[in-house]
Amino acid sequence: MAKIAITGATGHLGRLVVNKLKEKLSPENLVALVRSPQKASDLGVEAREADYNKPETLDNALTGIDTLLLISGSEVGQRAIQHKNVIEAAKKAGIKRIVYTSILHADTSPISLADEHRATEEAIRTAGIPFTLLRNGWYTENYTGSIPGALAGGAFIGSAGEGKISAAIRADFADAAVAVLTAEGHEGKIYELAGDDSFTLTELAAEISRQTGKDIPYKNLPEADYAAALISFGLPKGFAQGIARWDVDASNSVLFDDTRQLSALIGRPTTPLSEAVAEALKGA
Repeated sequence: MAKIAITGATGHLGRLVVNKLKEKLSPENLVALVRSPQKASDLGVEAREADYNKPETLDNALTGIDTLLLISGSEVGQRAIQHKNVIEAAKKAGIKRIVYTSILHADTSPISLADEHRATEEAIRTAGIPFTLLRNGWYTENYTGSIPGALAGGAFIGSAGEGKISAAIRADFADAAVAVLTAEGHEGKIYELAGDDSFTLTELAAEISRQTGKDIPYKNLPEADYAAALISFGLPKGFAQGIARWDVDASNSVLFDDTRQLSALIGRPTTPLSEAVAEALKGA
């Protein structure tokens, strides 16, 4: 039986994918590729060391692998080089297909994050390995993770204006990856994946208010002010500035997509915002 390897398997998305794959495939057919195999001991599948910055670990990690799910790394600014290391190792290992988690509308998106994704997509094409591109939209959790702070501060803050955001929860994107990894007919395909229904941050704040019975308005801030607020919450300066910049991009609806390719791929509607908010409130 063909072996599937998943990079970043101990990350938020990676864990979801591995656990969902185990529902469809034998664990013996799955390999978790991680920097620290001991951290993957609870996944119940073989774990191999695979450090994007140490190409020597990648050759061994990819031995005997047929399909590779390359989940984009978390180190913004380093990812193009890191991903290329993985792709070159995959070519040497004779990988038959790469499935890559890119960004929504990677070829045209003005978001700074898209640069590294475009470079990775080009590296995959250049390698000549059959591929499927999962161009993931924004995770709803990118925003619902701020709900505890919004409740504490009495307002939901951001710089996205009234931009429409077609987000979906990580579990929806994980189901899309599993669908592509476990079925035929996806080779060469590019999927623009986004939630069925878009929302503005004003609408998100209204949903939080509805579910909590508290008045939590959306407060739109200038980019610099939002970045400063995030820094005051303890975020590193560069990351805070990046989040604020991406929010400004979102104000222009660059995170909007109404093609519903995600729900078509997973065979069900994407998870509604109301459910995502309710889930986030459980831990708030």
